[in-house]
Amino acid sequence: MATVLGPKDFATATPSWWCAGCGDFGVLAALKQACADLALEPRNVAFISGIGCSGKISGYLHSYAFHGVHGRALPTATAVKLANKDLTVIVAGGDGDGYAIGAGHFLHAVRRNPNMTYIVMDNQTYGLTKGQSSPTSMLGFKAGPHPEGNPDAPVNGLAIALAAGGTFVARGFSSEPKQMTEMIKEAVRHPGFAIVEVMSPCVTFNKINTYKWFKENVYHVEDIADYDPADRARAFATLMQPGKIPLGIFYRELRPTLEELTLAKESVPIASLAIERIDPKLVSLQDAYA
Repeated sequence: MATVLGPKDFATATPSWWCAGCGDFGVLAALKQACADLALEPRNVAFISGIGCSGKISGYLHSYAFHGVHGRALPTATAVKLANKDLTVIVAGGDGDGYAIGAGHFLHAVRRNPNMTYIVMDNQTYGLTKGQSSPTSMLGFKAGPHPEGNPDAPVNGLAIALAAGGTFVARGFSSEPKQMTEMIKEAVRHPGFAIVEVMSPCVTFNKINTYKWFKENVYHVEDIADYDPADRARAFATLMQPGKIPLGIFYRELRPTLEELTLAKESVPIASLAIERIDPKLVSLQDAYA
């Protein structure tokens, strides 16, 4: 009889160092619930994360895990997926890791469409390094480097993803666990690159974009009677509309994944090859640099 796993089976013994009340706790809870609901097993999940407060999340989910360096979570995850396409690959990071130092990798991961899920925890600040403004900080946001106010316009990560050819584009709010769990499940099920941006308040350094502020400044596209997530133009217009922040699944489409286009069906996955079977050419090349 098969063992049914629950959210607790995806928890680790590693104590969290997130601040009490951090929005990332909500993301982690939804992620564990989603993995359980999807009947995934830890041995079949690879969780890759970047740098920042959110990057620690890979240590809190029981699975294969890789805590990468600044901005490099997505290329690492792409390599993992190509090495073993049978793994469920989930990537996580913050707005700084994904939209600043990792922006180039983000753009190309979207257009390549590898079959993985990317969760971006957006708190509009660099919480790990004492609250500087991030790529998504509001114009005029006051922080240490510019006490007079942030002079840079915020980046719209989801609009960029859509423009780059994103096949699943969604946004949730960490204070809405049920909606976020369902959204993550849909993202994991999606055959292609799925980005889920999560509004995840920083309770320590961002005193503007608080839980209360978000609750007063978000709305759900599911409440719009004629909204169609297959309408790319409508999705882009919704994401670019000034004012309140939309939540929900904005767009989804099916097109060939990176694995389908680059991996021969008869090829043996790299992960299944014996370590001893190393091409002699590679050995001689390595020796040349010894």
